[in-house]
Amino acid sequence: MGKSLYEKVWEAHKVGTLADGRTQLFIGTHLIHEVTSPQAFGMLRDLGLTVKYPGRTFATIDHIVPTINQDAPADPLAAEMMQALRQNADDFGVTYFDLASGKQGIVHVVGPEQGITQPGTTIACGDSHTATHGAFGAIAFGIGTTQVRDVLATQTMAMEPLKVRRIEVNGRLRPGVYAKDVTLHIIRKLGAKGGIGFAYEYAGEVFDAMTMEERMTVCNMAIEGGARCGYVNPDHKTVEYLKGRPYVDMSDFEATAAKWLSFASDADAHYDDVVKIDAAEIEPTVTWGISPDHGIAVSESIPDPASATSPDEKATIEEALAYMKLPAGTPIKGVKIDVAFIGSCTNGRLSDFREAAKFLKGRKVAAGVQAIAVPGSQIVAIQCEQEGLDKIFEEAGFEWRGAGCSMCLAMNPDKLVGDQICASSSNRNFKGRQGSPTGRTILMSPVMVAAAAVSGSVADAREVFEIATAAA
Repeated sequence: MGKSLYEKVWEAHKVGTLADGRTQLFIGTHLIHEVTSPQAFGMLRDLGLTVKYPGRTFATIDHIVPTINQDAPADPLAAEMMQALRQNADDFGVTYFDLASGKQGIVHVVGPEQGITQPGTTIACGDSHTATHGAFGAIAFGIGTTQVRDVLATQTMAMEPLKVRRIEVNGRLRPGVYAKDVTLHIIRKLGAKGGIGFAYEYAGEVFDAMTMEERMTVCNMAIEGGARCGYVNPDHKTVEYLKGRPYVDMSDFEATAAKWLSFASDADAHYDDVVKIDAAEIEPTVTWGISPDHGIAVSESIPDPASATSPDEKATIEEALAYMKLPAGTPIKGVKIDVAFIGSCTNGRLSDFREAAKFLKGRKVAAGVQAIAVPGSQIVAIQCEQEGLDKIFEEAGFEWRGAGCSMCLAMNPDKLVGDQICASSSNRNFKGRQGSPTGRTILMSPVMVAAAAVSGSVADAREVFEIATAAA
């Protein structure tokens, strides 16, 4: 019987078995940012240790960097964290993409665009959404501060092996349905805890047809479904995307590409579970509650606790509706918004801004709505500006900002105020996620955010922009 990509990569990077039964796994690439690394570097200093393989570690700043006046953050703590990362990178010989480099950005955008993310490797980062890199056929894990220390010191980490669930989405997506809708639909279907103990392999005709950036959107949110990581098998699109990027060895690229492709799951690979989804059943999807699996099609109504099938489900719906201040049983379409945000490691790439700009051109953000567009990296910003996308956003009434995480986690000045409600292309709708303890988040695709921005409320982008008609 053949092997899945997960099994192949695991075996290729297994160093040994620890006394407690866990695997000691070699980490091919370590990505760090300013949030979890200062404490880890402090631990190294306390123990008198160095970074084992500094050439395998890459750093950037993303969470705390302001998107306005980036060079001079007003927050003293942010300035201190930025300086700490700069000093640690210098002291330990780590490559650092700082603001002056022109390569700074969200760590999960920077890795792929630099060609640091490659098939068949293991990647670790002190950030939940490290699964993004699985779009390239890598096995990528978010890790905690102590594990960041361990990887810096040994280039290994201890893990238990995972089960593998293959999620097949076949058929064709309908017009106006995007990668974000696919991943929100999967999470709705399998639950926010449904993937615990699993690696998710995304497969089928829909993923085969997706661009690399679309695959990144789906893998990015594997963690929101409870999975430890998610990946798509490498193919010719993967190879073409990486060809010629700064950190890709081009000395014998054909051999490199062949090795990458060899990690793809075998046709007769064994899976612990297989889930099949018909692409035609997926609609533009938005969240209504306080967990990423609180998702519904934009054509549906907000759940009613009275229709719950168990006391636990009833309590969950009641809690979510109380926080979101939304009326049970009413259509989600038409819920008023205060803020529209396009950006994050989920949807802050060039293709996201291209697609939204295509529909925003000639339109205006509704009165009373603050709309913010934040490129995922300095390189994405340059690409957008070269194509004039920034002007389209600005003419529509969006604020065009500098690169960073911005209003996703809001560890920077970009925060909701009070109980403002935000149409967001980010990845989490937890209580207080966007900087206000009472702020409310509705997750959706960038095009759906654009539709909400110009409508002033949650709207069906297919209707607002006549997408189905245009596609026909």
